[in-house]
Amino acid sequence: MPQTKPYQPLIFRLLHGVNAILIIFAAITGFLVYDSWDGRFGGLGITRANRELIDYHGTFGFLIFFVALPLFLIYCIKAGRSRLIQGDTLKNWQQIGKPIWWLGLQRITNTLMLISALFAAISGKFMDENWLPLGDLTQIPYYIHLLAWLTLVITLALHILMSAKVGGSLLLLSMFDLKYRPQDSPKYWKDKLVSLFRKNN
Repeated sequence: MPQTKPYQPLIFRLLHGVNAILIIFAAITGFLVYDSWDGRFGGLGITRANRELIDYHGTFGFLIFFVALPLFLIYCIKAGRSRLIQGDTLKNWQQIGKPIWWLGLQRITNTLMLISALFAAISGKFMDENWLPLGDLTQIPYYIHLLAWLTLVITLALHILMSAKVGGSLLLLSMFDLKYRPQDSPKYWKDKLVSLFRKNN
């Protein structure tokens, strides 16, 4: 475990935090929707059929699909590539149990988490909000969305576990730090964004 708490860029913490909150609430409401209207593959039976649950879930999905996730994906592709799968990631898998192996596993998990979130958001756009209230549970997009939800929950859990393994509690706590360096101030974001796009074009 590192001796000092790592520093996370402010914009990364904000984008990551917003996406985390929205995805967690979308996953919870998604399960409640399934539990109340379907439950064929097992459930808790803790809610009754409630149309408002579908609306809540759809609202979170809308914010993820059109606002939070696109911005986070752009950031990850442009500035956060080191946190995702690298060209040598699979090669480093030969060093099982070593720090570089765990780091590679974390990068793979991070990448799968993003793909899972994107997969869930896109599949949700093919859903019709009237299917469940009408008892139409055999639509292919609905099954795809259920699979996307399950994949998202699994990758979210792995994402947290791998982050804890690689960086320990200090890495996890760094995501909640409210302090930021002067050069990381929001007033410089516009210039940094322009410079980032120019550098990558």
